[in-house]
Amino acid sequence: MKNPRDIIIEPVVSEKAYDGIDNHNSYTFLVDRRASKPEIRLAIESIFEVKVASVNTLNRKGKRRRSGYKVGRTAHTKRAMVTLADGESIDIFEV
Repeated sequence: MKNPRDIIIEPVVSEKAYDGIDNHNSYTFLVDRRASKPEIRLAIESIFEVKVASVNTLNRKGKRRRSGYKVGRTAHTKRAMVTLADGESIDIFEV
């Protein structure tokens, strides 16, 4: 099994992510693109010591960027929306 800290890259800090925390007890993380839902569940449970109710994932395609005559692309990313069991919470800025 991979190191859990290699699977979970960073929490997503946005208005929509904070709305999920406040209303649905759902946290959003950037994760390794090759990680599966069971691997993400185990990583969250081992890092933060919480009980995960469900995991939803979203693959985001990188955008095309242009700098003068050069054309590039930002990296593809994967996000995981992790819903915790009732009564559980994560202080994402502490760990």
